[in-house]
Amino acid sequence: MSRIVFDIETIGANFDELPEEAQKYILKSGEDEKKNKEVKEKLGLWPLTGEIAAICLLNPDTNKGRVYFQSPGKNTEPVIEGGMEYLAMGEKEILEKFWQEIKNYNQFITFNGRGFDCPYIMLRSGVLKVRPTRNLMPYRYKDDEHIDLLDQLTFYGAFRRFSLDFYCRTFKLDSAKTEGMSGDKVQEYFKKGKYLEIAKYCADDVRATAGLFERWEKYIRA
Repeated sequence: MSRIVFDIETIGANFDELPEEAQKYILKSGEDEKKNKEVKEKLGLWPLTGEIAAICLLNPDTNKGRVYFQSPGKNTEPVIEGGMEYLAMGEKEILEKFWQEIKNYNQFITFNGRGFDCPYIMLRSGVLKVRPTRNLMPYRYKDDEHIDLLDQLTFYGAFRRFSLDFYCRTFKLDSAKTEGMSGDKVQEYFKKGKYLEIAKYCADDVRATAGLFERWEKYIRA
């Protein structure tokens, strides 16, 4: 069976550049400055106020893959490193490339893909008028097409949810990250033009997911 592991990194819109009505709607009452600041910092978590900075796809059987990532204002040449190819392009093209690739695999693997990556990709595709090539949200309780490891490792909510890094550490799996990088720094890195660093961080997460998938498949899956 052909299969692929994928993950995304996202960034939020510039709040001050949003239409006034959108700003009012997002902030609601607008009375609590602390809450308003927190909301502004979370715009990247919602596909209607954010966008995809990078998508990584890795074939776990060949350990080779690609990262499509945004690099506005920089003429970034393709980079191949550790079996991963890094390709810079705009968000719409990122989505087009993703849909072209995902249709070629029977099964896809994610970590919290049902709760974040998949609906985010689908809604961003709708915003940018990119046609999907398959359903990323099939029936939840079958793992023949989509294996969401967060669902599997919590047994569909029976146990507490932990982060990808926490699971990897517990199972003593290699989850090395780009030095100095973490998920909450993606927005900051994007503003500083550290686009390739974001792409490599995304690749790190996908490799960690692939390692976790292998452990689940060999020693947990019945």
